[in-house]
Amino acid sequence: MRYAEYLERTAFGREELIAQGQGTLVEDPPPEMLRIPAPPMLMLDRVVEVERAGNRGRIVGELDVRVDAWYFQCHFRGDPVQPGCLGIDGVWQLVGLYLSLVGCAGAGRALGCKEVEFAGQIRPFDGVVRTEVAIRRLTRFKEAGAALAIGDATVAVDGAIIYTIAGAKVGTFVGIRYDDYPNRSARSRGGLLR
Repeated sequence: MRYAEYLERTAFGREELIAQGQGTLVEDPPPEMLRIPAPPMLMLDRVVEVERAGNRGRIVGELDVRVDAWYFQCHFRGDPVQPGCLGIDGVWQLVGLYLSLVGCAGAGRALGCKEVEFAGQIRPFDGVVRTEVAIRRLTRFKEAGAALAIGDATVAVDGAIIYTIAGAKVGTFVGIRYDDYPNRSARSRGGLLR
């Protein structure tokens, strides 16, 4: 698809999300187009809703629970449960995708969240995890080529809300992508984002 079409899309299937993470979804991407994680870290099977409203918006994604998911094999033996941190990562992935869908460039990085509450769990024979994020603020730092989005989210399994996340933050940063991995280079080490 062309970049202009990408910026208008309101839904994506799994294959499209994987292609977005690989950098192959858009034929004419702008420099440093933000990518979401690829499997097995991708915590989405589809995006079912995207609303853009100036510096606010909404994005909703779903994940089909699979009995053979990698995390059930190790977390925990004899007591399989999806790690709560992966639910939070799913929120950050949606906020990052939202930044990309409104034209923010650069590598996306999770920057934290204010509050997280867990009231339930995800088990191997559950059906669908639905993550809804209300983007309550989007700020573009034009001189730095960066952006910041903050959203509040709920994560539900089979219709029951099990996590609430307030103030989930994702930023975009130009010039930090490590495209020549696994070679040692100027960006092969971490540290503060600059």
